[in-house]
Amino acid sequence: MAATKGKHVWYDLMTTDVPGAKDFYGKVVGWGTMPFVGSPTPYDMWTVEGNPIGGVVELPAEAREAGAPSHWLAYIATTDRDATAARAEELGGTVMIRQDVPDVGKIAVIRDPFGAVFCAFTPAGESPEREGRAQPGDVSWHELMSKDWEKAFDFYSDLFGWEKGTAMDMGDAGTYQLVQVNGSDFGGMMGLPEGMPMSAWMYYVNVADIDAAVERVKENGGQVMMGPMDVPGGDKVAACMDPQGAAFAVHMFAKE
Repeated sequence: MAATKGKHVWYDLMTTDVPGAKDFYGKVVGWGTMPFVGSPTPYDMWTVEGNPIGGVVELPAEAREAGAPSHWLAYIATTDRDATAARAEELGGTVMIRQDVPDVGKIAVIRDPFGAVFCAFTPAGESPEREGRAQPGDVSWHELMSKDWEKAFDFYSDLFGWEKGTAMDMGDAGTYQLVQVNGSDFGGMMGLPEGMPMSAWMYYVNVADIDAAVERVKENGGQVMMGPMDVPGGDKVAACMDPQGAAFAVHMFAKE
């Protein structure tokens, strides 16, 4: 299956402790791991029921020296990595890394004009994207907290064809704008919460029982920064941090 332009298809964790991260996420969200055979550097893939969804790799020394914390990086599908990277620069973004990975695809790590980082990805073959409703262990929501979410939306819409869904008034917190690809909501954008210093993406992992999931976060050395809390539609979410300092969230669908 060819990649769907604008869909998130892969999730990498850049971490200061690969074994610790593998143990933590295995216990908290049930991910397995498997080695990527042929990788020039150690690289394990996250798996959900044996299906790869992303990877985990040591945070490079130069990134640590520059002060970068452990963090998640998502890959967004595009039909032409080079054209997407060039357009991102025209729109005020910065191409940080451009790399061709044999038998995998072409990637460009890009910082948007307001500081959030993502990866534009053109797969070499079949797309790794997951189909259908998210199941426990799948990434089920993608949230951008930005210094200027409205201009950020214009940037990503230009690159990937994203569209606006429903806009929700959050009172003092401003607007929460749902974002769609091919007519389906996949995430949202909002302004920076108080105390958050820079724009960033947050990725939500689906869980069957959110109360049990946040307890596992705490039991295994992570932190629960917010929640669990109800969101419109009846879903529940909680924002967390793993023991190495990477932020993520857990998400439980409303009971049907």
